[in-house]
Amino acid sequence: MAVLPKTGNYSQLLSYRKAEIIYDLTFRFCERFLGKRDRTVDQMIQAARSGKQNIAEGSKASKTSTETEIKLTNVARASLEELLIDYQDYLRTRGHILWEKDSKEALYTRKLGKQPKESYETYREFADTRPAETVANIAICLVHQANYLLDRQLQRLEQDFLENGGIRERMTRERLRRRNRSSE
Repeated sequence: MAVLPKTGNYSQLLSYRKAEIIYDLTFRFCERFLGKRDRTVDQMIQAARSGKQNIAEGSKASKTSTETEIKLTNVARASLEELLIDYQDYLRTRGHILWEKDSKEALYTRKLGKQPKESYETYREFADTRPAETVANIAICLVHQANYLLDRQLQRLEQDFLENGGIRERMTRERLRRRNRSSE
């Protein structure tokens, strides 16, 4: 039994890859549609960055601390929720339409999000050519997808912790197992 699990490969997590797209899209959105002096620019970019970075940091911390992994994954989830609200505020305060969950535009965006090689390139043309209302709605769809993935990830982490415990419990079990084996 391994005391330290093989974990930490955050780049393979769908939640991380989605968060990376959200960060790139948010950076481009702020660059195109918000003034450089607008405080919202820093807040949106930092919320998007925090979502991405905390997934990576939590994944790397998982080797020695399930608790830290859960906490950082939850911070990522909270950061993306903050970003979601910023995009919704942007649309609302400018009188733009927020796409309905099952609108043809939202369904198309969700379909793009299911591509196996999905990356920022999947959305670059939209980010570079579409109006702010469209790009904000695409970002909202992506944040909803990332949040769904993070919610599932948090449920899995909780279940794994309840079944396997943290590092101290695994170390204790392994020590006891080895003692019992050597005393036979």
